[in-house]
Amino acid sequence: MIDETVAEIRAMQTHSTSVVAIKATRSLAELLDRDYITVDEFERDLEHNAGVLRRSNPSHAALHNAIREVERSVVGEATTVEGAKQRLTDTIERVVEDVETSKAAAASNAAERIADGETLLVHDYSTTVLESIETAAMSGKHLTVYVTEARPRTLGRKTARALAAMDRVDAHMVVDGAMGYALRDCDRVLLGITCITGGTYYNRVGTFPLVVTARELGIPVTAVGSGAKRIEEFRFENEFRDAVEVMREPVENVTIENPSYDATPVGMIDVVITDNGVEEL
Repeated sequence: MIDETVAEIRAMQTHSTSVVAIKATRSLAELLDRDYITVDEFERDLEHNAGVLRRSNPSHAALHNAIREVERSVVGEATTVEGAKQRLTDTIERVVEDVETSKAAAASNAAERIADGETLLVHDYSTTVLESIETAAMSGKHLTVYVTEARPRTLGRKTARALAAMDRVDAHMVVDGAMGYALRDCDRVLLGITCITGGTYYNRVGTFPLVVTARELGIPVTAVGSGAKRIEEFRFENEFRDAVEVMREPVENVTIENPSYDATPVGMIDVVITDNGVEEL
């Protein structure tokens, strides 16, 4: 379970950072089925596997925080193997509930800021952004939502399908290069959060030019996500994916770079919404 989860995270098969944190945390339940002679043996195995999970995606603050919380809550807190396993069981459930609750609270806070009749632009795929829009629509608000295609993985298509299934939401999709065209009709840009640390906001590649274009056009930008994604003393590491996602046929004398994330000064964001509340920047 742990090895499969690590492979899935490294391949970025799960697109939501909150879902990644939950899957990684739950995968540690595999240790409950293993036999240990001493508590020290159990704790060493827990620390080893927790480290493997954290390193599977060093860009995900939510993953880092969730796994660290499991370690802090279990290691050194029990005197028997049975007690340590029970503590791991309880901690996994608590951490997963915390991630889910904070995500839902952030989405609820964002939904309150969305006005009836607004036109939004969203980028890539964020379950928290989708929950924010769905919550607003379920409260009776009618919305128009543009979504960028989000190349090279085109995750915007997944977002568009989710939006199309929502009542009172009029969904539109545009290619990334048409963001300026779409923004002229928008009241707000609504983005997810991968990580905020050291005065920098990290999110899927394409976020930085979108934010710059929105600021030039006077369109406010809101970022929404769990408060666990704001973390100090965290070294964000960008991921560079396979060049085949950009160009299937290799080209001689051309280096293809395929970064996963953009770095944007957090001061360029107008509002950051988490489960802890709303911060005007």
